[in-house]
Amino acid sequence: MKPIVTLTLNPSIDGSSEAEAVRPTHKVRTSNERYEPGGGGINVTRVVRELGGPSLALYLAGGATGTVLEELLAGRDIAGRRIAIKDHTRVSHTVFERSTGLEYRFVPEGPEVGPAEWQEALAVLGNVDGEYLVASGSIPKGVPSDFYVRVAAIAREKEMKLILDTSGQALREVIAAGGVHLAKPSLGEFEQCVGRSLREPGALEDAAMELVRSGRVELLAVTMGHEGALLAQAGGSMRLPALEVEVRSAVGAGDSFVAGMTFALARGVPPEDAFRWGIAAGTAAVLTPGTGLCRREDVERLFSLVADW
Repeated sequence: MKPIVTLTLNPSIDGSSEAEAVRPTHKVRTSNERYEPGGGGINVTRVVRELGGPSLALYLAGGATGTVLEELLAGRDIAGRRIAIKDHTRVSHTVFERSTGLEYRFVPEGPEVGPAEWQEALAVLGNVDGEYLVASGSIPKGVPSDFYVRVAAIAREKEMKLILDTSGQALREVIAAGGVHLAKPSLGEFEQCVGRSLREPGALEDAAMELVRSGRVELLAVTMGHEGALLAQAGGSMRLPALEVEVRSAVGAGDSFVAGMTFALARGVPPEDAFRWGIAAGTAAVLTPGTGLCRREDVERLFSLVADW
């Protein structure tokens, strides 16, 4: 199995902690602080590694915080290649409020990336080898909205299967251009992509199958939180409910879904079962507090619950 290559344009240092209460003006004393390397593709790499697969993380990072991110990855023995930028890598923070059970997430916009920097990312991507390429996360300032269209062209040239998890204009442009093996938008992101509400019965299934039949996307997985998820492919669509579990944190659930499904596809698992692995991994992520993502034993246990659905 070749390493699953991930690309993260706007990674972060993800801090998490707990507080009894979050109040304005007053100092909020926190405990159980931890810091993890984060951002879409990096989270995917972390989960693939947790599930026992090889992965290579390509990521843009800069400033003092970029060095910290690089050290966090090395400290977890995660294979990665840093593409240097001048601006500082962002630092996100999640605070769990014990008195209410609520979670507060603070996510900066991130650095500005210059033309030479994002072009270097494309050059690096053109020199890596892998069967699957996961492009995940937001487009930082300074990067053109058609960046993932360029990534899709490189993937086609290198015969890599592109897994896409992004939103907004970047998602619309790459979907219009085609060349995507698997796209994983949330319901809201997919509605923005097609430009209409999909809440009426059958509307989501129709729109998903219309996209797949256009040939621009081979597999489309739409996540809907507590309402489950939908998979569309050439042979039809399937919709599965969400597993009922105690939610401790929503951080990284979507990234874990992508990682679980991609890892299964890379092992030759049929799309329907890979979809189930994605649901299991995404659900497992909400069981862990803060930025912990999912644990392999939880993913395997939850997959056994959805295997026959």
